[in-house]
Amino acid sequence: MSLVQAPEAVVMIRPHHFRSNPETRWDNAFQMPAEGKDVAQQARGEFDTAVEKLRGAGVQVHVFEDETDQTPDSVFPNNWFSTHAGGHVAIYPMFAKNRQAERRSDVIEVLKRDYRVQDVIDFSGLEADGLALEGTGAMVLDHIERVAYTVESNRADPVILERFCTHFGYEPLVFVARDCRGNRVYHTNVLMGIGTHYALVCLDMIVDPDRRAMVRDRLEQSGREVIALTEAQIEAFAGNAMELTGNNRLLALSQTAVDALQPAQITIIEKTAKLVPLSIPTIETAGGSVRCMLAGVHLTPRKPRIN
Repeated sequence: MSLVQAPEAVVMIRPHHFRSNPETRWDNAFQMPAEGKDVAQQARGEFDTAVEKLRGAGVQVHVFEDETDQTPDSVFPNNWFSTHAGGHVAIYPMFAKNRQAERRSDVIEVLKRDYRVQDVIDFSGLEADGLALEGTGAMVLDHIERVAYTVESNRADPVILERFCTHFGYEPLVFVARDCRGNRVYHTNVLMGIGTHYALVCLDMIVDPDRRAMVRDRLEQSGREVIALTEAQIEAFAGNAMELTGNNRLLALSQTAVDALQPAQITIIEKTAKLVPLSIPTIETAGGSVRCMLAGVHLTPRKPRIN
């Protein structure tokens, strides 16, 4: 069952011209100015080290180069596509104009070559109507219980969400989340991350008490142990984590996130998964962290994997 929620492979995009995206700064409260003379070089170095560490833990990493200077957020590919058991792929409409250029056919073609892909459902044409649903940033998917946890935002249009859930067989669970300053949370995956046996979530940021209770109940009913994060831990990207399967089951998250976790929280995770911290402080200035960098491959390989 672990492979359902924790894939063995991921797609990552190696950035050559990383920088903070001016088109997303207004609604992403996690963005901050990057320090240093060569931010792009720093980000590329962090990326390469992260790939090496994931591969060392037994995760298969498909790396694609992004050499254009027109896509500052391309290091976060989980927003423009997702893959699903049974050979299904979704392509999503993006909110910011310069993020729409992140979609690339070569990634999809490699997935078709190496994995069994039955269909590709492309929702991106809805951008013409000003609509967006930014993949597994906008939605945190419980692949086992088939629930799409979704924070209301301009990056998660309810019409597209309904279409996605109908086609891919998920139940949408939508809620409003805000930080202590009243800012809306822009992506669900900064607020929560779902593993096979546990879930990281900041329930306090969910505005409506009934919705807050519903989210907790659904997670607990799935048999998961709920790890309640604080807003300070969310600001340190502790919710922006992804469970993967390598040599063992593991939880990929940033060093910033690990440093923010309490020993008791780490103990819960380590019952079933090894922590794999990745140091990405420059990349995190763009307002995303490790989960955003990983597009999980929930597809069946055409050839058996050789370890």
